[in-house]
Amino acid sequence: MTSERLRQTFSEDGAQEIYQDIQATGDFLGFARRYAFDSDYRVARSALWGLTKATNEELSALQVIQNELIDQAMQTENSSVRRLTLNIIERLKMDEDNLRTDFLDFCFEHMVSIEEFPGIQTLCMKLAFRMCSFYPELMDELKRTLEALEIDYYKPAVKCLRKRILSGMFR
Repeated sequence: MTSERLRQTFSEDGAQEIYQDIQATGDFLGFARRYAFDSDYRVARSALWGLTKATNEELSALQVIQNELIDQAMQTENSSVRRLTLNIIERLKMDEDNLRTDFLDFCFEHMVSIEEFPGIQTLCMKLAFRMCSFYPELMDELKRTLEALEIDYYKPAVKCLRKRILSGMFR
C-alpha cells in the first residue's frame, strides 16, 4: 500500500480493495498509524474509508489509538475525514474511566449544528448517547438538548435517531 495509491481512491470498490489489502497483512493498527492521520486529506480519507470496511473485531486493534482518533475527529477541517474517523470511534469500546469531556462537548456541539452534515450529526448523537449513558445527569442533559431541537431544520436521519433516543428505543 502506498500513499499515492490511497490518494487516488475515489470509489467504494477502491475502499474494498484497501480493506482487503489491510486484511491480508492483518496489520490494522500499523496501517492506521501510517495512513489514517496523513496530512494529505485524500490519503487519510481513503485509509479511513478502507478501515470502515473492517469488522468490529478487526477494528478493536485500533483501541490503543482511540485518543488520537478522537483528536483527529475534533481537529480536522475535512468533513469526510471527520465522518469516517467518527465512524471508527463509534465502533470502538468506550469506558466510563476514559471519558473525554472535550469530546463529549464536541459531540453535543456537532450533533445540534444545522450547518453540519447529517452523517456527522448522527454519529455525534450516537457517541454522545454512549458517553452520557455512564452518568444519569448527563443523560438528562442529552435528553433536554434533543427535546429543545428545532427539529424541522434537520434531515430525516437526525430526526429518526433523535426520536429513537428520546423514546428509549436506541441502545
